[in-house]
Amino acid sequence: QVQLVESGGGLVQPGGSLRLSCVASGSTFSIDTMGWYRRTPGNQRELVAIIRSSGRISYADSVKGRFTISRDNAKNTVYLEMNSLKPEDTAVYRCYADRLGGNVQFWGQGTQVTVSS
Repeated sequence: QVQLVESGGGLVQPGGSLRLSCVASGSTFSIDTMGWYRRTPGNQRELVAIIRSSGRISYADSVKGRFTISRDNAKNTVYLEMNSLKPEDTAVYRCYADRLGGNVQFWGQGTQVTVSS
């Protein structure tokens, strides 16, 4: 019932910045948490950042102080501002959403972020 479409990925040099966006459509009124996961070339998968409908935010330790997640409920959109990017941030970033309780989950197709000189 919820579709997620990401945008904003690309190639950036170390130390650079990117801003990812994810727009939700469908039964968006049912969404609680939105956020971002990533899978690195080494096949590591981790939660990057999440923001609940209440505004409560959690970050992975590896991105704290560099990434900022935000949410515009009127636009059904979640953002990830990524600063001071490192090569180890290279990954496919996938947008995530769930309903209250987390048992019903929705995923975007993913957007590639490559950090390289």
